[in-house]
Amino acid sequence: MNLDGTGVNGFDQIGYEALMSSALRAVMREALRKAEAVQELPGQHHFYITYRTNAPGVSMADVLKDRFPEEITIVIQHQFWDLEVSNDAFEIVLKFGGVPQHLRVPFAAVTRFSDPSVNLLLPFDGDTGDMPVIDIADGDAPARETAEATASDDDDDDTGGSDDTVVSLDAFRRK
Repeated sequence: MNLDGTGVNGFDQIGYEALMSSALRAVMREALRKAEAVQELPGQHHFYITYRTNAPGVSMADVLKDRFPEEITIVIQHQFWDLEVSNDAFEIVLKFGGVPQHLRVPFAAVTRFSDPSVNLLLPFDGDTGDMPVIDIADGDAPARETAEATASDDDDDDTGGSDDTVVSLDAFRRK
């Protein structure tokens, strides 16, 4: 056995990568549970969660799946509803274009979790590269598409207009 945990042929017989991924997902789950307990995020905390939309167990409106067939980044900050966290998934209602949408996301589908307020980034499944960010109002999107669903800080105006804001993740990426 080598000092880095690999066996004689370089094979990790303990499964450190899976253990690390499980531990980091537990951090994400507990952070979401803290928000679930009071149905808000304390202080300046806000979560960016990127997940594979085609992963088993993901539930979201067909219009969103059609628009984001591979991956989406959601932002949980000021306006979210009905956050429920279980051992293997979370459910939440967020507004997309002013329309409330129910999402169910298994933790196994998540590829990134971050809280820019404390400079925290947890990449899963070896995902450490830059992710393209597009404006969800933009009609032309790359194949690996991401979007942010977030609501305005102003008020809970539900007049049918879109108070949603798209935020570029570039400001929060580590250089």
